[in-house]
Amino acid sequence: MRREPPRTIADYTPLAFPAIMLIIFFVVPFSTMIAVSFFRRQQGGFYTPDFVIDNYGRFLSAFFGGVLGFSLMLAIMVAVICVAIAFPFTYLLTKTSRRVQIVWLVCLLSVLSLSEVIIGFAWSTLFSRTAGITNLLVAAGLMSEPQALLPGFGAVLTGMVYQALPYTILVLYPALVRLDPTLLEAARTLGASPLRGFINIIVPALRNTIVATLIMVFVFALGSYLLPQILGRPRHWTLSVLITDQAIYQSNMPFAAAMAVFLVLISLALVGLTLLVGGRREATA
Repeated sequence: MRREPPRTIADYTPLAFPAIMLIIFFVVPFSTMIAVSFFRRQQGGFYTPDFVIDNYGRFLSAFFGGVLGFSLMLAIMVAVICVAIAFPFTYLLTKTSRRVQIVWLVCLLSVLSLSEVIIGFAWSTLFSRTAGITNLLVAAGLMSEPQALLPGFGAVLTGMVYQALPYTILVLYPALVRLDPTLLEAARTLGASPLRGFINIIVPALRNTIVATLIMVFVFALGSYLLPQILGRPRHWTLSVLITDQAIYQSNMPFAAAMAVFLVLISLALVGLTLLVGGRREATA
């Protein structure tokens, strides 16, 4: 079927409500945040309307560069680990019966219903010394005494991977469930092992999907706020935590707004890259 282009103003009516919502809940707040990012901070936590670039000039400091570098590194690691775990798991899930798939999908949706606070405190309990998983290792004779596994980078990474993994699986599932099963069968017929067929056939066939999923999980992890605070030390805080610290505790709203603008621009650029990858995938399909 051929899609007819809009010809009259009435044809654009269905777009009116989404456009109004976008303007009210994104354009107006984002524009206000951009304006505040150029304001001048006064003593006592106040700020006055002005046009100064000092707030953006602080991006060149070593402290901000360290926080930004750590945030990007952590988000990249979370994205890579999630896709590395979710892709083979989702592929094997699509090979099971429909009933098994439904059970797993319901379990994943139940995990998504948990808030970041619940996930953070649940992992803090599991990593604690008194009631953590190291007590099981002591009972098994693998450790002499229980130890606390937090706060630390490993605890932050584990919690963020746990939070993002269900999203990753649910994004990969539609593409893998629609994959032509004869591709792997043809590879097996030509003498390829299941593992080699998976790596050489399945992975390249879904290359664009994998890239789009990596970008999506990266954007999701980049905005993590509570888990780095609950499971990590101050040096493990991400850019989102620093924005809140500057806005609430340091009363430096202009600098917090400048960092928020920077974070939103990074997220929008990555979302645009995801749409570009998806557009190329549809064009080559």
